[in-house]
Amino acid sequence: MSKNPSLPMASTVVDSILFRDAFGTQKMRQIFSDGALIQRYIDAEVALARAEARCGVIPAEAAEVIARESKIERIDFDHMREETDIVGYPILPLVHQMVAMCGESGRYVHWGATTQDIMDTAVALQVRDALDSIDADIRELRAILASLAKKHRDTPMAGRTHLQQALPVTFGYKVAIWLAMFDRHQQRIAELRPRVAVVEFAGAAGTLASLGDKGFEVQKAMAEELNLGVPATTWHVARDGFAEAVNLLALVTGSLGKIALDIMIMASTEFAEVYEPFVKGRGASSTMPQKRNPISSELMLAASKAVRQHAGLMVDAMVQDFERATGPWHAEWIAIPESFILTSGALHQAKFALGGLIVDEARMAHNLGITKGLIVAEAVMMGMAPHIGRQQAHDVVYDACRAVNEKGGTLAEALAALPEVTKHFDRATIDRLTDPANYLGLAPQMVDRALALSAQISA
Repeated sequence: MSKNPSLPMASTVVDSILFRDAFGTQKMRQIFSDGALIQRYIDAEVALARAEARCGVIPAEAAEVIARESKIERIDFDHMREETDIVGYPILPLVHQMVAMCGESGRYVHWGATTQDIMDTAVALQVRDALDSIDADIRELRAILASLAKKHRDTPMAGRTHLQQALPVTFGYKVAIWLAMFDRHQQRIAELRPRVAVVEFAGAAGTLASLGDKGFEVQKAMAEELNLGVPATTWHVARDGFAEAVNLLALVTGSLGKIALDIMIMASTEFAEVYEPFVKGRGASSTMPQKRNPISSELMLAASKAVRQHAGLMVDAMVQDFERATGPWHAEWIAIPESFILTSGALHQAKFALGGLIVDEARMAHNLGITKGLIVAEAVMMGMAPHIGRQQAHDVVYDACRAVNEKGGTLAEALAALPEVTKHFDRATIDRLTDPANYLGLAPQMVDRALALSAQISA
């Protein structure tokens, strides 16, 4: 094994030099990077000092020094890591260095706070910024889906249930269903944000005892400094906000996984109805030159599975003991960054795949016709029912379907050979009843309704 120190050392897909842009984005990695996290710790400490100065808890001059001198560029990261390994948490090691930076004013660093106050507030800031990024990605994806749904509002294709052709739909209808999911996700983010973007400052057992009657005042001022909300109570062991955030990401990636699965099946050789955008070499096989694998969809599906596991981990981490937990909290350190990075990566792949999706309308029409009209057996039955009764119509069409399956030909031909049918319908009417494009139900109108509702959400 090479000991070359210049070789890449990352060991997970979210940081891997090979896979990081397949499973994540640079923007989201930056939000959850070590540097950004430590900066958020410093931001929380500085905001606390300023808030306490505003409330007369510490001298204003001390807060000014703390704000001026506490610079991430002055942090000895190696020493901070070594001390963190000993302490178990990074805040005391950080405070030691900030105290040294601030001279006499250093005595007021971290005044009345506990480690979890600073760490939770820092993560709340990260999650707030990360939700803004996810929100923007979803907005872009919704615009792509809206355009695709509108373009293919009337493009007929086979609707499938249990992987069998069921009734005709339109491709725009399918995309409108995708769009509506992400409209709801956009709304969920807006509803979630005020529940999770809140400050945590409550002291050792969460009672703000160390600040006497100034506790609420300082807490509010600190929240204002950081542009965060004020919680009703301490949330040291009330982790529903972060759990909700990651479970929302599981919903987002779950929807992406559903879209990915549809695309992958529709892109299979036997279906050949859609393809991901062509980029030379993308999806190529090392042994089969003809291959064009749906890489973005595969990555979306993988992300959905991974984030779903983290969502379960976050719910498990909600079960915490008494006023400060003995372990579940640490699980969040794994789940939150990875979930946001994976979701960001999956949304990036979705925007690429759907933004340039190649739709083969002719192939959709061909596949719609492979049952030789049987896909609209219901339409024929309902068209005949007013003339001969629903049950008799069912039996007549059933016999015609059996004839097609056993002897070949089309449903129209089989129906035209039955006196019970020709007694009421001429061949032109039979052809119209057995044309799948004439039995789309309200699929096109559902596209219109979805687009109108989506536009209202965007307004």
